Amino acid sequence: MSIQWFPGHMNAARKKAAETMENTDLVIEVLDARIPQASCNPMVEQLRNFRQRPCLKILNKSDLADPEATAAWLAFYNAQKGVKAVALSCKKPSDVNKITGYCQALAPHRGVPTKPLRMMIMGIPNVGKSTMMNALLKKRVAPVGDEPAVTKVQQRLYLGKNMILTDTPGMLWPKIAHPTDGLMLAASHAVGVNALIEEEVATFLADMLLQRYPQFLQNRYSINAEGIDAVSVIEGVAKKRGYRLKGGEWDFEKAAHTLLLDYRSGALGRVSLETPQSREILLANYVPPVLLGQGKVTDTEVGEQGKDTIFTDSGRD
Repeated sequence: MSIQWFPGHMNAARKKAAETMENTDLVIEVLDARIPQASCNPMVEQLRNFRQRPCLKILNKSDLADPEATAAWLAFYNAQKGVKAVALSCKKPSDVNKITGYCQALAPHRGVPTKPLRMMIMGIPNVGKSTMMNALLKKRVAPVGDEPAVTKVQQRLYLGKNMILTDTPGMLWPKIAHPTDGLMLAASHAVGVNALIEEEVATFLADMLLQRYPQFLQNRYSINAEGIDAVSVIEGVAKKRGYRLKGGEWDFEKAAHTLLLDYRSGALGRVSLETPQSREILLANYVPPVLLGQGKVTDTEVGEQGKDTIFTDSGRD
């Protein structure tokens, strides 16, 4: 199953972000701590690298992620030039209050009356960006909802006297190169429901849990994970919850939905679906598709996650 989701408003948001980046001092990129690199938008990387802007990478929802995996991701990102990575939960005011300090450290030459610090906050849909904005401003300035793509237009906000924050809509990218990235994004609720089949996404998630967190399945659903496959996990959820169809068969659709909800809410436990090591293996084994009428596409051409957009000096693609 290959998941792609790029509604029309995201294309408009991409073009607007390219224009705004020119007058931005630093980028705040909000990632999902459970899938940091899968939730890292390659368009954001292109934009900020073209303009040579520093980046504060916030691994949000860290309270839902595996602490060991999160520590590895922080080390991975903090080794990159011009990047500061931190892990936090936007639901904790004490965590959110530290963000402005991190930003000031990345751009120490800004943040005075004559040169206000201009920041742009970016991220994929439903990553908690709006919740973070509201916590930063200590008032409701962005709509919040448990569905992707609630915010659809940019807005400019003043964070204190000498800080200006531009909020951008949640954006995915036109072509998700790795099928597993699409499935991880879907499992983590970053993709609209019309672009996925929940049973297939839940089966992928169940397979990941069997590999990495079998004890969580035992604890939550009394499933003995030894020697079973992902479909058996979904069936086990149905049995545990008593989900049956009218004919008496197990209700796999309802069980799949429950498994996804339990992962998203943290009811299963603190789960990370990727690590820097698993990412390295994914890229090493990735073979770009051969396009009709073309030769083999190289890794350089396709980029890590399908970077098919080039930004010129005008800031437009």
